[in-house]
Amino acid sequence: MASRKSPVVRFCVLPLSIRSVCESGGAGLKFESSCEIGVFARLTNAYCIVPAGCADSFVSVFETELADVVPVVKASIGGTRILGRLCVGNKNGLLLPNTTTDQELQHLKDSLPDQETEEIISDVLGVEVFRQTIAGNILVGSFCAFSNKGGLVHPRTSVEDLEELSTLLQVPLVAGTVNRGSDVIAAGIAVNDWAAFCGSDTTATELSVVESVFRLRDGRPGALGADVRKSLVESCFL
Repeated sequence: MASRKSPVVRFCVLPLSIRSVCESGGAGLKFESSCEIGVFARLTNAYCIVPAGCADSFVSVFETELADVVPVVKASIGGTRILGRLCVGNKNGLLLPNTTTDQELQHLKDSLPDQETEEIISDVLGVEVFRQTIAGNILVGSFCAFSNKGGLVHPRTSVEDLEELSTLLQVPLVAGTVNRGSDVIAAGIAVNDWAAFCGSDTTATELSVVESVFRLRDGRPGALGADVRKSLVESCFL
């Protein structure tokens, strides 16, 4: 089905700071054979948008300088690559032409920082909020389970991502499965700081990993007998 054309849209993004390529000693850039890079890229204090499908060498310059501070997003607008001429934005929002398709608009909304959503999560839960994927999945809540003592994530999570997530969360993490090989971690486990309940298909090996990473052998707060500690991981029907 053909996409409807979206109206000009403004949405909020997080205010962030960036480093200048010039300050970092960056060299001159070209987009393919053109030195008019402003036609193809849009850079603000909160995000950078570059054309989808362009050369990695072009994108890597932006990512090297900006990736640790602001997201570098690959996108198209109206099916074209002249992003710098078709949109205008700052740390507060982004204006797009009515030639922007629904898919392009949704991609930008999903990729750029969303101040309202992140602030709500932070305010309600009283925690820091990080934008991240798990094994390439954006539905992070489905592919992980965390407590204040540890976490279990998608089995295909790379070592680099595990280290990055562990550093952000300040807890040990392990890549694994539940329910006899299921990678949808959150669907098969309920866990807090001293107990975990797993689906009935969870194997003994999977239970052992759960016990270990969530440090369930430490026991719940207060005095507990040994028999209670042994039963903190339960296999049950969910």
